[in-house]
Amino acid sequence: MIGSLRLSAIAAISAFSLVILLGFPQTASASTVRLIPTLPMASLFHFSGPRPTDLGVTDGQLKTCPSSPNCVSSQSRDAEHSIAAIVTTTPKATLDQIATLIEADASAQIITRVDDYINAEYTSDLMGFVDDVEFWANAATGKIEVRSASRLGESDLGVNRKRIEAIRAAL
Repeated sequence: MIGSLRLSAIAAISAFSLVILLGFPQTASASTVRLIPTLPMASLFHFSGPRPTDLGVTDGQLKTCPSSPNCVSSQSRDAEHSIAAIVTTTPKATLDQIATLIEADASAQIITRVDDYINAEYTSDLMGFVDDVEFWANAATGKIEVRSASRLGESDLGVNRKRIEAIRAAL
């Protein structure tokens, strides 16, 4: 009996701690989406997961989103994962602007940059979760195709969608 009460108390405290840690409001600025406030202990957690080896453009497509809701892609056909591509008349210049926005964000790092493609990693302040973000200047459509996906977990609390929309708004 006491053992189950102790377990229930530990579970309640753990759940309450997660609500406190993850329940802070999110903000989307021109170049970043962060949880506020940043706690000093955040550097103790690093939930990065392994870097995907299958990112990039294959047969005119970015990687498809998994079934979990923590991914958005301009090439996705389902409403949960779909997000509009970035429409531009100057794809190369727009991709350069996107690179500048990423480089100005302390939570982001460009992993791959070639003429028509950017792959970046964004690391959350609080828990060290890593999201993989891709931008591809599709020469056939003149649009910048986008994909933003969390490596771990099920829900991202809308962070990936907010990030892409914040970048779009900053252009």
